[in-house]
Amino acid sequence: MTWATGKHALITGGGTGIGAGAARALAKAGAKVSLLGRRGDLIEAVAQETGGRAFACDVTDPEAQTAAFAAARDAHGPFDFVLLNAGIGDSRPFLRTRREAWDAIIGTNLTALFDGAQLALPDLQAPGKRLVIVASVAGLKGAAMAAPYVASKHGAIGLAKSLALEFARTGLTVNAICPSFVDTPMVDDSAARISKATGKSIDEARAWLARTNANGRLITVDEVTHAIMQLLDPAASGVNGACVTIDGGTSA
Repeated sequence: MTWATGKHALITGGGTGIGAGAARALAKAGAKVSLLGRRGDLIEAVAQETGGRAFACDVTDPEAQTAAFAAARDAHGPFDFVLLNAGIGDSRPFLRTRREAWDAIIGTNLTALFDGAQLALPDLQAPGKRLVIVASVAGLKGAAMAAPYVASKHGAIGLAKSLALEFARTGLTVNAICPSFVDTPMVDDSAARISKATGKSIDEARAWLARTNANGRLITVDEVTHAIMQLLDPAASGVNGACVTIDGGTSA
């Protein structure tokens, strides 16, 4: 794979899960990787592993995200690929959902995408450039007990589709990745919440989450990373405004 050699890839939420997996795949393909995340120790570890650079920031802080994007650009040059992946989740009955929880989830999963896209797009308006937003199958349908998360992911998909149309003639492609439950720390957090609420063990909670996928198992980070790399490939220049589902058939 030579098409990624020397390209600059910026990834938010790059310290764990899908973001870290994408960083490893891109570095293996020869890209220069910039990693953004709240926990400096995690992104620094992935940066050392991939030969990339780590820029600690909370993407819900516009000034911090602006500074991190600028520092990454100074380190590696203009962006070629931007993966907006940072996200959080929660699950609870709607009438017990506090406004603070809504604000936190929308702020991280949607408003920070707006800010990140605005920071990235000046570099991306050219053939071969790519913007990928990590959304969820939750952005394609409803789900009980997760209204803020579902709303944020519907918004993420809407943003991706709108940007895809607005910038189509520049050569940029904008696509959304929509996985179901992936074996990441976010699923670990979900399993812990289920365990606390139901008395199930963590393993039982994880097994229940796996069964909600049509194929009866959790999606792997490698499977999501493979889909991301396909969208970044120059041969995917005609794929724009897509919602690529990686869910074992759940949304079929």
